[in-house]
Amino acid sequence: MSDPMEPSTSKSDPNPIIGPITLLHPRREPFEHGLLPIQKLIFTDPLQALIPLKQKLASSSSSSSSTHRVNSDALADALQISSEHARLILDTLASVLHSEPDPLVNAHPDDVGSVGSDLRDLILFLYIQSYKRLLPRSHKDSAAVADVWPSTSAFDGYLSALSPLQLVRSNTRRFMPSQADEEAHQLSYLQKHLANIISLLSEPVEGEGEESLVLTMEGFEHLGFLIQFGDKGSEGIPLSQAAPFFANSDPDMPAVPVPASQVLDWLLENIAASLEHITDKISAKENGPQGGSDQDVAMADASSSSVRASPSARNCCFIEGVSKSSYVKQASDLKHSSVKVINCHDSVIYILAPLRYATIYGCSDATIVLGAVGKAVRVEHCERVHVIIAAKRVCIANCRECLFFLGVNQRPLVVGDNHKLQVAPYNTFYSQLEEHMTEVGIQATMNRWDEPLALGAVDPHDSLSHPAGVSDAQAESAAQLDPDQFTNFLIPNWFEGESAGSTKDNPFPLPDAYLKSQLRNQKNLSEIKQILREAPLEENRKRELSCALHVYFKDWLYASGNIRQLYCLQGD
Repeated sequence: MSDPMEPSTSKSDPNPIIGPITLLHPRREPFEHGLLPIQKLIFTDPLQALIPLKQKLASSSSSSSSTHRVNSDALADALQISSEHARLILDTLASVLHSEPDPLVNAHPDDVGSVGSDLRDLILFLYIQSYKRLLPRSHKDSAAVADVWPSTSAFDGYLSALSPLQLVRSNTRRFMPSQADEEAHQLSYLQKHLANIISLLSEPVEGEGEESLVLTMEGFEHLGFLIQFGDKGSEGIPLSQAAPFFANSDPDMPAVPVPASQVLDWLLENIAASLEHITDKISAKENGPQGGSDQDVAMADASSSSVRASPSARNCCFIEGVSKSSYVKQASDLKHSSVKVINCHDSVIYILAPLRYATIYGCSDATIVLGAVGKAVRVEHCERVHVIIAAKRVCIANCRECLFFLGVNQRPLVVGDNHKLQVAPYNTFYSQLEEHMTEVGIQATMNRWDEPLALGAVDPHDSLSHPAGVSDAQAESAAQLDPDQFTNFLIPNWFEGESAGSTKDNPFPLPDAYLKSQLRNQKNLSEIKQILREAPLEENRKRELSCALHVYFKDWLYASGNIRQLYCLQGD
């Protein structure tokens, strides 16, 4: 592939050379965290559905000059959906928007419905609801991971034969698609739909009819919701400055609109160049030695030496294959704004850092602690996992027998094929937690852990076929943990003095029932300790009692799964 070309910088050139500048990438956030399994958002022909919807919303939206904003009431009316679902759309859109200064991103939770969304961002968000994710893939060496993958659960026989979870758990072990495969899939989707997307952002030339469409610089910037140039994406230069037709616009003068066809040709050429680059990368990896830079290996063996904590060039850290050990990452260890924890088993994982996005995928029999996640968390295809999260929002998909200790500002979203999920209030802290929460915008005074919102049991965004009539079935929701079963989780302070912070206790207030249970348990423990200290026993009887307590304690550690918490004391 030829080297990327620099855009023309001559102001006298009315038709700048249409050629790639640097590699174009899809923004992964809308595709990974922005898809909602609401049937009324899935359009067979998105363009034909969204043209009249755009016109209707534009006529009913609040306007400021050329900017139209759509509030939750107008959205609910236009789509004929509940106000609850309209609010969910705006919350989800806010979590994946590319423009941090947008009023929706910075709105107080109580004001999101009235602040509303920019119409163009909303139209793009609704358009990509037609996107289909890649299927989970088979691992190249299934036998190598069989020893560390948990045995089949007793509940397997009760799940649908077409369950996405069973695809992941079947004998042909399946794993999250590689990042290169996902990016190629997203680029191919954009390549196919880009003409429609650009037409929805374009405006007709006055007096020349709908056939002559032009795109303003402001309209072009909204494409930044779906695409980015270079590795830094939205943290780099504005999208319009990457394009030859807007790069040299006078900031004091409005930029001249560009024919939509010219923008389309230029972007399609960039997408083709990026696809060629990714295809070459995938081909080289498949034909070359194992262990390339792409995050494509789940586990090599059951030892902690197989762990991959590899940075991505696109601002994400991957933690893969942790098995029967503990794993710790602090803010000083992470130079990325996103984390993916993939295929980790029988372990305790601590990510004690401020993050924008986090994904937990394909894990089992583990405890995973996420510090403070300011945008969104997605937990998918996990079994018998305890997840402790302080986050703005969380989505739980295709999980079973998992327990979530949540400090969340928005309602937990439960989608897909779930079984025996439980939720409980947040139950831990570390010294920098409140500092990290403030940094990413999480409010400790608002915890909606006990308001799970269950959507479709079938995800219309997967590429599986489903039996007729099941598309409207609702996902199994999550039950609240019995307060008598609630316990605090203690995070060891391995690095005392290195990262001192002000947090001394759980910043999320406990509901009365859980607080009373906690106080009652503490009182009972104190009384038992007092009785044992004062018991008139001979030394040999004390030793027998001590041994019996150790045996029962060890049995409890294994039965409850808390034995994995001792891995951190092994000095890996």
